[in-house]
Amino acid sequence: MPHPMPLAVSDLNTALNDANWDALVIVGESFDHTLPTELIEKINEIKAADNRVGNTLLTFITDVVAQKRVVLAPTGPLNRYFDDSRRYYDAAKNAASTLLAMGSTKPLLVVLDNDDIKFQNATLVSYLGFGQAFWEPLEAREALGDSIEPVAMVGVVGNNFDAAEAAAIANGQYVARDLCGTEPERMAAPRFAEYCQQQFEGTNVSVSVVDDMKTLETEYPLLWAVARASIQVERHQPRVIRLEYVPNGNIEQTLMLVGKGIVYDTGGADLKTGGHMAGMSRDKGGAAAVAGFMKAVSELAPVGIKVVAEIAAVRNSIGAEAFVADEIITGHSGVRVRIGNTDAEGRLVMADLLSRLREEALDEINPSLFTVATLTGHAARAFGPYTALVENGVARANNLGNKMVEQGDLVADPCETSLSRREDYDFVRPRTKADDLLSSNNGPSATTARGHQFPMAFLSIVSGLDKHDLDSDQPLPYVHIDIAGSGVDGGDWQHGKPSAAPVSALVKTFIG
Repeated sequence: MPHPMPLAVSDLNTALNDANWDALVIVGESFDHTLPTELIEKINEIKAADNRVGNTLLTFITDVVAQKRVVLAPTGPLNRYFDDSRRYYDAAKNAASTLLAMGSTKPLLVVLDNDDIKFQNATLVSYLGFGQAFWEPLEAREALGDSIEPVAMVGVVGNNFDAAEAAAIANGQYVARDLCGTEPERMAAPRFAEYCQQQFEGTNVSVSVVDDMKTLETEYPLLWAVARASIQVERHQPRVIRLEYVPNGNIEQTLMLVGKGIVYDTGGADLKTGGHMAGMSRDKGGAAAVAGFMKAVSELAPVGIKVVAEIAAVRNSIGAEAFVADEIITGHSGVRVRIGNTDAEGRLVMADLLSRLREEALDEINPSLFTVATLTGHAARAFGPYTALVENGVARANNLGNKMVEQGDLVADPCETSLSRREDYDFVRPRTKADDLLSSNNGPSATTARGHQFPMAFLSIVSGLDKHDLDSDQPLPYVHIDIAGSGVDGGDWQHGKPSAAPVSALVKTFIG
């Protein structure tokens, strides 16, 4: 992994004369500069007879370059204020699909950079677009063989390209796609844990798995409630997976992440109906992204940064043991939670893990906490394909969300921030003295006002983080990351390829 591995090629002319590469892809806004004169003349000759040159993806054959097969992948305009690095990502991804149809197995990628600083990572982004196009689901590789991913290496020519960093991010994205995009039996909770153990075996990331049912019941009561109906089926039993990277030398910063790993979501007693259950094997996208981020961290081995990730891998099943609305369950923090809707299970499985990490964070150096989840339809409705970030007061004061927005735009992994407001905390307030907190309302989040913002308030209170905000002697920054709109291509949760959001945004923001 990843597919394909990048090989940085420093000299363009040498690369174009190297017949070891079997196809040439050129990504850029136009094709009248940077390239050798003979190649530009050939492109202009074709352009004189074909208006598609520079306007749409185009292929041709020529003896001007050793690769002979050429794919021109125009980005479209780059001069408008709303143009961002996804222009390069999309162009490269489309070109990669054409390469597969051609039968290319060793392409050369040439990226014609734009001088605008917002396209500074154009070469990296184009390479990552290749990775998205070439990935095939884990079950497909296991059934048909690795040959269905025929491209093992790509030569890369372009500015500001660090091949090691690119490979690490692509490896992380590959892991995230595997975990998110795999069907519910192949990636049931125990097998999710096994995949993580295999990925990090012999690396600088330690893996521990809580698989004892009594421990899960007593130490993770809210997670256990969601898992209750799955316990009787051994292959569906829940797991808590901990991944930890500790750098050599002094620690200057600690990142602590919780990932929602609902390996299948029936909705529980509030059963999903009308076809809405299809695609719910991807409700583990947040956990998948967290594991993918840890894969990138492992390969980059950052100095001075400790990273701890915990994953709640749970199946939300329906059955006689299923938890139901109106139950009151006391979480790890001691907060009594009244269940509003069993289909709002993701926040529950993360709650106890976040509470435990909150306790740990008090003894860590410069900690920041995150939850990553495919949590609400409202995030997709509000922001479309953008990752939603909801910060507590400390995170906002530290500008964490805006940093992720800035870096995400530079690596085609865009995010948008939402303010946490008093209405969000009012929404989850207790209605009686019997409980301390309401998990949700009983309507769809997509049609609920502030449907993606109020879950952050719930998670803050249920984990005890509300006691560590700006007015605390021990403030802890916390960002809730909702990828319900960004987690798959085209918003198609049943068939779209997992996007691996927000792996690259997290890496570029916090790892360097």
